[in-house]
Amino acid sequence: MTDTLKKTRLGWIGMGRMGTPMASRLAKAGCRIEVYNRTKAKAQPVADYGAGIVEVPADLAACDVVFSMVSTSDDLKQVLFGTDGVFTRAGTHPAIFVDCSSIGEEASAEIRKKLAEVGCQFLAAPVSGNGKCVKAGKISMVVSGPKTAFDKVEVFLDLIAGMGVSWVGENEEARFVKIAHNLMLGVVIQNLIEITVLCEKAGVPRHAFLDFMNKSVMGSTFTRYKTPSLVNLDYTTTFTPALLKKDLDLGLSAARKLGVALPTVACTREVLQAHIGAGTLIGGDYLEKDFTTLMDSQARASGMTLTSENKTIADGLTDPVKVAAE
Repeated sequence: MTDTLKKTRLGWIGMGRMGTPMASRLAKAGCRIEVYNRTKAKAQPVADYGAGIVEVPADLAACDVVFSMVSTSDDLKQVLFGTDGVFTRAGTHPAIFVDCSSIGEEASAEIRKKLAEVGCQFLAAPVSGNGKCVKAGKISMVVSGPKTAFDKVEVFLDLIAGMGVSWVGENEEARFVKIAHNLMLGVVIQNLIEITVLCEKAGVPRHAFLDFMNKSVMGSTFTRYKTPSLVNLDYTTTFTPALLKKDLDLGLSAARKLGVALPTVACTREVLQAHIGAGTLIGGDYLEKDFTTLMDSQARASGMTLTSENKTIADGLTDPVKVAAE
């Protein structure tokens, strides 16, 4: 295993909220890794663990395996096939490309076909969790693509995904699994917010209600690590409303094509759209905050004004923290 980590030349594209801690886990494990980010300074945290920084994606073409974590399918196509993309240097390309982004299956299939034409195996490998979960070693990963490619890179995937890796098929199956996962995320957070506001209006403090929920059979890693945000109205960004809306739209589009009814998802999507519309009127950086700002919309719809409870809350990932009221 040590020889594999040292000898395999890895590349990473995307140093955002997820990409930075994911690539850092590889670097800290002793992997030979080079990274690219459009804003070069954002790659410095990974460089501090020994990673090299390249100027353009094409500089990663000679790597054995390249990973990506970007926002959209258009972003992915740009770093692959656009100016100075990974696959723009004739005769040189990685043997395996692993995309950890959340994109639709049609775009993923299109990219898979293009990479196959030049002899590169493509793995779709989206993850469950946010940047804080990555740092705590508590994300999981679902993967699809050639099993031979998966077997070759599984050692690296295990380093990234502390909670485990699941291989689900040879093509775009992982894209459907990830979208389904985020459909549940959207429905669960909206429902959790609704019932939290309901109990508060009945006189139950948010921290008390959520403490019970997290100790019940309905509690989960997700409800626990979102509890500090809901109790203390800490909207530090992990996942924006716009990104959640993108995934709900991808899921509803897939459902229409496959003839599957998703009534609760459709309702949640409309609630989210209304929230985004209200956020546009608020202005500033409001819509760049976390999707748990849905709490504000639910409170307004319920005739309430919420304030931080300023409680020390365990999130199940790190030591309990106290978030000051705004």
